[in-house]
Amino acid sequence: MKKLIAQIEKGKPFFEKLSRNIYLRAIRDGFISAMPVILFSSLFLLIAFVPNVFGFKWDKEMEGILMKPYNYTMGLVALLVAGTTAKSLTDSYNRKLESTNQINFISTMLASICGFLFLAADPAKEGGFLNAFLGTKGLLTAFISAFITVIVYNFFIKRDITIKMPKEVPPNISQVFKDIFPFSAVILILYGIDLTIRATIKTNVAEAVLKVFEPLFTAANGWIGITIIFGAFALFWFVGIHGPSIVEPAIAAITYANIEANFKLIQAGEHANNVITSGTQMFIVTMGGTGATEMVTQHTLINKMYLLDFNSICITIFIQFSRYKINGYFFDCT
Repeated sequence: MKKLIAQIEKGKPFFEKLSRNIYLRAIRDGFISAMPVILFSSLFLLIAFVPNVFGFKWDKEMEGILMKPYNYTMGLVALLVAGTTAKSLTDSYNRKLESTNQINFISTMLASICGFLFLAADPAKEGGFLNAFLGTKGLLTAFISAFITVIVYNFFIKRDITIKMPKEVPPNISQVFKDIFPFSAVILILYGIDLTIRATIKTNVAEAVLKVFEPLFTAANGWIGITIIFGAFALFWFVGIHGPSIVEPAIAAITYANIEANFKLIQAGEHANNVITSGTQMFIVTMGGTGATEMVTQHTLINKMYLLDFNSICITIFIQFSRYKINGYFFDCT
């Protein structure tokens, strides 16, 4: 055991550095920023389908009314996360830049969202575009769009490759011209990636990325996968590292994608069989704290109470079995 702990301790500096990685933190913070959308949409999902458990079903028209808020929020979650992740990563880069030469996070959010549409949205026959990959299926692509956007912006702003306006021009107008070069570069780069992928494998980037990671998701989506993934939470905590900051960003895309997949299975009258979800994590794996902290604490307290009761019994027995001397005679209390 000591050798195992020693080996883990050797990797502690690496994992500490990993937990402070700005890209992993951007994914985590981007999800946290989008959490109100996820929670709001879940309420309508519960209203629409929980009554089914009790034998009551809404008619199709009412079900459509109830599901519209879900489809218009959770159905666009990747689009929103593309913006929130870009904002979080922009903040990290700005800490390294001079206070007088900062990246405009609003501009990076807009560029990331626009770029994500190039990578994930297919044109519809009637005009507009399809939204199949704007929800949880497009989360991985949303991260790619956000990362490329902020990296490109940092390249231009750090090297001062911008359009400079006279000091007399209002700051908000000056900022617009300052963002023209990096914004244009981001869109051209992401559009170029989109054209390349479509020309080579005849699909959009979001679907291509999903196909690449699908075998990994399938392999992890089981009880063995859960044991390894969530066991890592406790392992990192064991060596003094914040486990969720490392593991959660890596599994965020699959957990929320599985929620939508389970929802579709339930809609089709089948059983939800995807086990790696945020619900599994919050209400089974880490309920009461990582590593079942609450249960371990309760067990420890119960043991202490048992020991206190046992000690009190021993003291009572000791007193009762003592010998007393009264009027010159010894009396044995046994």
